[in-house]
Amino acid sequence: MATRIRLQRHGKKGKAFFHLVAADSRAKRDGKFIEKLGTYNPNTNPATIDINFERTLNWVQVGAEMSDTARAILSYKGVLHKNHLLNGVKKGALTAEEVETKFAAWVAEKDAKVSGKKDNLAKNAAADKVARLKAEEEANAAKAAAIEAKNTPVEEVVADTEVEAPVAEETASEEATEAPAEEAGEEEASAE
Repeated sequence: MATRIRLQRHGKKGKAFFHLVAADSRAKRDGKFIEKLGTYNPNTNPATIDINFERTLNWVQVGAEMSDTARAILSYKGVLHKNHLLNGVKKGALTAEEVETKFAAWVAEKDAKVSGKKDNLAKNAAADKVARLKAEEEANAAKAAAIEAKNTPVEEVVADTEVEAPVAEETASEEATEAPAEEAGEEEASAE
């Protein structure tokens, strides 16, 4: 019987949620399993992974095979790195204290990266919210200006044009009467 560490799919359509299990390789995907090792939720950013580290490490040490996705998850959580370091102790390359210090340093570095990503996501979300609020305020101001322009009375503008029009007509008629008199004077001068 080949034991395999793999994912079981749960959750609704479009919102998958997985259980990390140790199961017989011949069992159905969502069927019978030997032990539940943890959960994986890819719907959050960053993905939420909760595993029983010691039991998962035990299964890896006794030779359980892993699916590709399970291998990636276990690598992300450090199970494979810890297994690698413990194999170094078996070969005499490291001591147990060195393994613990190296693994603690690796975990601290990994946690710093994850917290940096969470902080960056929160900062980007806050900046995006401020930008959307500013754009909404500008749109509301433009709408208010358009409504105000639409509701202002137009009578004042009409009254001004009626007063200016007769004045313009009077000046045009005065110029027209003066022009023929001047032309008649020019014709007399050219005839002489």
